[in-house]
Amino acid sequence: MDNIVLRRVGFAGLGLALTLSLLGLLWRALAPGGVTGWEWVILAAYAGTLPWSAISAANALLGFAILIGARDPAAAVVPQLDRRREGAVPGFATAILVCIRQEDMAAVTPPLDRLLAGLEAAGASHRFALWVLSDTPAPAAGEEATIAALAARHAIPVRYRRRARNTGFKAGNVMEWCDEDSAGMEAFLCLDADSEMSARAVLRLVSCLEADPRLAIVQQLIVGRPAFAPFPRLFQFGMRAGMRAWATGQGWWQGDEGPYWGHNAILRIAPFRAHARLEALPDGSHILSHDQVEAVRLHAAGWKVRCLPEEDGSQEGNPPAMPEYLRRDERWAAGNMQYLALLRLPGLTPMGRWQLWQAILLFFGSPLWLLLLLAATGNVLSGGGAATPHGALAAVMLGTWFCYFSPKLMGYLQVLMQPAEARRYGGRARFAWGALAEIAFTTFFEPPSVLNKAFFLLLLPFGRRSGWAAQNRADRGIGWGDAARLLWPHTLLGLAVGAALASVSWTALAWGAPVLAGLWLAVPLCVATASPRLAAWMRAAKICAIPEEP
Repeated sequence: MDNIVLRRVGFAGLGLALTLSLLGLLWRALAPGGVTGWEWVILAAYAGTLPWSAISAANALLGFAILIGARDPAAAVVPQLDRRREGAVPGFATAILVCIRQEDMAAVTPPLDRLLAGLEAAGASHRFALWVLSDTPAPAAGEEATIAALAARHAIPVRYRRRARNTGFKAGNVMEWCDEDSAGMEAFLCLDADSEMSARAVLRLVSCLEADPRLAIVQQLIVGRPAFAPFPRLFQFGMRAGMRAWATGQGWWQGDEGPYWGHNAILRIAPFRAHARLEALPDGSHILSHDQVEAVRLHAAGWKVRCLPEEDGSQEGNPPAMPEYLRRDERWAAGNMQYLALLRLPGLTPMGRWQLWQAILLFFGSPLWLLLLLAATGNVLSGGGAATPHGALAAVMLGTWFCYFSPKLMGYLQVLMQPAEARRYGGRARFAWGALAEIAFTTFFEPPSVLNKAFFLLLLPFGRRSGWAAQNRADRGIGWGDAARLLWPHTLLGLAVGAALASVSWTALAWGAPVLAGLWLAVPLCVATASPRLAAWMRAAKICAIPEEP
C-alpha cells in the first residue's frame, strides 16, 4: 500500500472504532430489561447520526496529533507549501474575483483596498488584476461608482462586470468570466463579498499552485473577522478552533483529493474551465452548493485539490445574529441535499463520492436527532426506560458530546498546550474563559439549531425553499417578538417534551434537560446574543477575543 492508502485505512479504522464504541455504550444502556420497540427506534436513529460524530472525532484527534507534534503542521499536510517562497513575486498572472449581490459596497471595498495595497507594496502589481463580478439584478450605479473610485486608488487594474441575469448563481458568474474575460490569466483567487485576505496569504497560495503543475485548487482555512456582536463573536471563536483541528486531520488523510469551500481559495483556470462546468440538475434547477461539486469533478479528471490548514491572512464575516445563521444553514442544507442526485454520476473517484456524502451527512443527521428525541420521550412515557442504568446513560451522553464537539475541544486543548499560541489570545486564562463561554453558548444553541435544520429538511420535499438571496451582514438587535415568531416551534416542542417527561418523573426531566434547556431558552438566547449591551461588555472584558481584534 502507498502512503495515502495507509493513512485512509488508519482514518477508517479510527472512525469505525469510535462508532462501535458509541454503539456499544448505547446497547449497554438499552439492553437491561429487554429492548422495547421505542428503543429499537432509538438505536436505529442514533446509529444514523454516528457517521458524522465519528468523522468529527477522527479528524479532530488526527489533527490534534499533527498540530502538537509537527514543527510546521501546514507544511506536514501540504507538500507544495514552501516557506522560503512566502512573499515572493509570482510568475503566474492571477485574477482576483470578488462575487457580490446587492451588497453594502462601503463594507466590501476596505478589505480590497488593503489587499491591493499589500500586493503593490510587495512589487506584485503587474501579476494581478481585480474583477468585481456582480449578480445584483437591477442597474447598480452605486456599485460602478464605488469600483471606479477603487480603481483610481490603485496601480493594479480593477474591472467591474455585472450580469442582468444571474444564471447559475455565483458559479455561473465565475464560469462566464472564465469563458469571456480570463485571457492572459493562469489562475484566479475567488473571494466572497465578506472575504478578507492579506497580500502575504495570497502570495502563499499562488506559490503553492506554481509548485505543482497538477494542482488545480488550494483552499486556505477561513476564520471569522473580528466581530463585536455576541453571536458571531461566540460562534467564530469555537469555529476557528474546530476548523483548525478538523482541516489538519482531514488534509492528512485526504491528500490530493481535498475540499473546496467556494472562496478564499486559488484555482487554476484551464482545468477549472475544462472540468468544473455545472449543468442543471435533472429537474432543471441549478446546483446551489457548487464548490464541492467543482472539487470532485477536478478529482475525477486527475487534478489535485488541497486544503492548506493555515489561518494567517484569511478571514470572512459571519452571520451577525441567530436568524441570519439559521437562514444560512437552510440555504446550505438545500444545496447539500442536491448532492443526492449527483452520487451516481459516472467517473467520480471514491474520495469524490465520499466528499459528497460527507456534505450530505452534515445536515442529514438533524432529522435523526429529532426522531431520537421523540422516540426517547415515547419510551419514557411507555415505561420502557425504567431499567436503564444511569451510569451507562451518562456514558452515552458524554461520549456522544465529546465526539460531536471534539474538533473544538481539540482546538482549545492545542492552544492551551502551546504557550506561544495562547499568548496571541491574551494568555491561557483569558483563552480558557473564552472557551468556557463558547462551550456554554454552544450547549444552548445547538439544540434549536439542529431542530431548525430538521424542520427545514422535513419540509423541503414539500416545496420549502431558501434561495440564494441578498444577505444581511450588519450587526443588529433582535426584538422579543421577532425572536418568538422565528423560534416558537422550537420552544413549543421543548416545552411539550419537557412536560411529558415531568409527568413520568423529575428524574426523567433531569436527563432530558441538557437537550431541552436549549429549546426552552431559544428565544432569550436569540435576543441576548444580539444585544448591544452584552456586546459592549464582552468586548470590554475581551471575552472570546481573537488575535486580530483591535
